[in-house]
Amino acid sequence: QVQLVESGGGLVQAGGSLRLSCAASGRAYSTYAMAWARQAPGKEREFVASINWIGTSSYYSNSVKGRFTISRDNAGNMTYLQMNSLKPEDTAVYYCAAHPAPPTILIVTTRSFEYWGQGTQVTVSS
Repeated sequence: QVQLVESGGGLVQAGGSLRLSCAASGRAYSTYAMAWARQAPGKEREFVASINWIGTSSYYSNSVKGRFTISRDNAGNMTYLQMNSLKPEDTAVYYCAAHPAPPTILIVTTRSFEYWGQGTQVTVSS
């Protein structure tokens, strides 16, 4: 079992930045791919970004590519999402997710991710 806790959400003006953090605890003897997804009111949850265990590969949705950066610190059991040039359409609840995977494997969809956090709200005002 893996527990994920997100933090760092808040209210920011368009063009601003936020850094989301995800703290993981639990089955430290496994390797996990990590990802971020988001869900806006009235919409389905959508993939945002993912990263492999060793941090050498990452993947982004077209809507955030060039503005968001996913990273991880395995020693501290942390995953981050740096969000720059935020837009009102980025407003959503952001979720951290983890899925067991070999160290070099990159998973480009969150549909099969096994573990999820409770989410953190990001609101971007125009």
